[in-house]
Amino acid sequence: MDKGEPVAVQVAAKPTDAAKPAEGAKPAEAPKEKLPVVTIVTSMGSITAELFEDDAPNTVANFVSLAEKGFYSGCKFHRVIKDFMLQGGDPNSKEADVAKWGMGGPGYWFEDEFSSRTNEKYALSMANSGPNTNGSQFFIVTKEGGTPWLNGRHSVFGRVLKGQEVADAIEKVDTGEADRPKKDVVIEKVVIDFKRDHKYEPKVHPGDK
Repeated sequence: MDKGEPVAVQVAAKPTDAAKPAEGAKPAEAPKEKLPVVTIVTSMGSITAELFEDDAPNTVANFVSLAEKGFYSGCKFHRVIKDFMLQGGDPNSKEADVAKWGMGGPGYWFEDEFSSRTNEKYALSMANSGPNTNGSQFFIVTKEGGTPWLNGRHSVFGRVLKGQEVADAIEKVDTGEADRPKKDVVIEKVVIDFKRDHKYEPKVHPGDK
């Protein structure tokens, strides 16, 4: 996050009785820090999403870290199911051998992060092969009403802010075997529009799980 302009240090005046908060009044809550925002640029248009760093900090650190390395550039939405979701983020989908699509990852895994965030429509959530097997693959929910049966099974880490119509258009493409789009839908790049002022380094475990 960009640092603000320097400000002079001010000495607070001593409180007077008149300035005291009313008895029983709740102290004002500190303003919440802005959430990271990314844009997933695809061959069919752009999807902008905010990432729930406060609820899934390690998952967001992973996504931002991979995006900054260009990991997602060239990956495809290799699995698309109408009235359900779009799945992408597999590096194997950059290769010609479609039999390997959906089986790849970054070479490490990390634990699930569950919160009050749910798999509502347009949520960003982690794809996995079971508990605590997160890597790089993610999906965007497109089902009206969301997919509540996935809550507590897939870590929700963001939601679409703009480009819902792009997600809807991708959802409607013709698909063939293994729900693969007949015409490739490519993630050209993931742009970090805003992030907080710290390094995004996920805590991960080497190897596949």
